[in-house]
Amino acid sequence: MIRYAWETPPAEGEATQVADGVLWMRLPLPMALDHVNVYALDDGDGWSIIDTGFASKRSRAIWNALLDGPLDGKPVNRVIVTHHHPDHVGLAGWFVISGAELCMPRTGWLMARMLTLDVQDTYPPETMRFYQRAGMDAEVLDKRKSERPFNFADCVVPLPLGFTRLQEGGTITMGGRTWDIRMGNGHAAEHATFWSRDDNVVIGGDQLLPSISPNLGVYPTEPEADPVAEWLTSCERFRPYARPEHLVLGGHKLPFTGLPLRLKQLIDNHHGALERLVDFLSEPHSAGECFPPLFKRKIGAGEYGLALVEAVAHVNHLHQAGRVKRELSDAGAYLYQAV
Repeated sequence: MIRYAWETPPAEGEATQVADGVLWMRLPLPMALDHVNVYALDDGDGWSIIDTGFASKRSRAIWNALLDGPLDGKPVNRVIVTHHHPDHVGLAGWFVISGAELCMPRTGWLMARMLTLDVQDTYPPETMRFYQRAGMDAEVLDKRKSERPFNFADCVVPLPLGFTRLQEGGTITMGGRTWDIRMGNGHAAEHATFWSRDDNVVIGGDQLLPSISPNLGVYPTEPEADPVAEWLTSCERFRPYARPEHLVLGGHKLPFTGLPLRLKQLIDNHHGALERLVDFLSEPHSAGECFPPLFKRKIGAGEYGLALVEAVAHVNHLHQAGRVKRELSDAGAYLYQAV
């Protein structure tokens, strides 16, 4: 059974102690998923913090209140980033400027550093072709021709030249514990999770979430990627380590116990979606037409972009597994049909 040890999250600028020397805090996000969880681990002479939130005036103000309040004015000596997405890495560079050491996976550092340098004023032709082949709604596609794209640099402080690498099979000491580092994939390349050797605490980032499944998206940077396969492989690889009593501290939602069941749910969720999708593709459809079997709910404008890249991920998986074929339509979209 999945249980929540706390029914409500900490208020803005406040912290909840979730284990000895481990504080849970929350920062706002300007999107449907309106928050990100961050954590501070007491190292005695300072703090190691896990993830940072977006780079914004509001986030900086909240962090300053946390540093002066629940964090007792002690310095942040290390900022540890689970993966490269902007809600997790956004203010890492800000902490480094103040003297913190940056620790993160190499792939995440490379991705975040590259993306903050890749500022675009308009969508490049490769991106527009990707959206067209995905079957993006014609009105949305036309609108993007004149829109400024989202840029990492809009909400991520530039990362430093140097960092300390976190890697699979390694360990890290923080908060008076030794943690095994285990990498996941699918939601983000080389996503770090931390498993305490000394008690039942697991820091899961977005790899281990309750109640929601993290986005598995394909993007123009790697249009033939199969993050669904990477996700399923990662979940299966975590299963031998998971115990019901583990307290999982995720990047979103509430801390929970019941990790073995949750991993099964995360695996079954995508297998079920794939089977519904195969049935739906008895007739040819573009990825953009596959929302009903995948999500079983109406997708609004604010969710459309993430839904589209997740739909591409699922049809890519079926295509590479030989379960569907595809061909380009006269409109330039790939149409997928079950074999």
